[in-house]
Amino acid sequence: MSSAELPANGTNGERTMQDDLGTSFRADRFYDRQMCAHLNPAMIEFIAKMDLLFIGTSAADGTCDVSLRAGPPGFVQVFAADLIGYPEYQGNGVMASLGNIVENPHIGLFMADFVTDLIGLHVNGTAQIVADDEVRRAHPDLPTERVRGRRAERWVLVHVEEAYIHCRKHIPRLVPIDRVRAWGTHNPEHKGGDYFGVAAERDLPR
Repeated sequence: MSSAELPANGTNGERTMQDDLGTSFRADRFYDRQMCAHLNPAMIEFIAKMDLLFIGTSAADGTCDVSLRAGPPGFVQVFAADLIGYPEYQGNGVMASLGNIVENPHIGLFMADFVTDLIGLHVNGTAQIVADDEVRRAHPDLPTERVRGRRAERWVLVHVEEAYIHCRKHIPRLVPIDRVRAWGTHNPEHKGGDYFGVAAERDLPR
């Protein structure tokens, strides 16, 4: 692998902690053996099977947010070895993740196979928000979603800077159970209602 295919080996903070805790040798080995500046074919195949995506973003002041995205397998699209995208479906209207991206494009993605291989994939990079019709003009083979509530108005495109494995030793094995998902619903019961009792504490409608 050429040096152009390797990501930068760690942030200043990573290096400081590695030096303080004596893990620099193990970190260097991981950087050399597992860190990529793009997606390789095995990673692309892995992403095509995923129906869950965890995303981490932060605002310009460093305020962080971690969120979940879900869809049918393949809802995360790989457009090139250094470009992936996921659709933004209807949510709670807060736009926490998108709002952070507007201020700070850095994003962290995490996908895991909890069922079969018990392995995870990290993808870090920079994000941009793009309208659905613009993405489809650039990628006319993109499938058209027919399910109400799962039609993207916009996409988040992520330019890959780092991609690397998450080891399996702490990933739980889960057994999937079929369920009917109420995509796009505003029904409070289907959305979980006031599960944590916040509205009740404030004496507000639930």
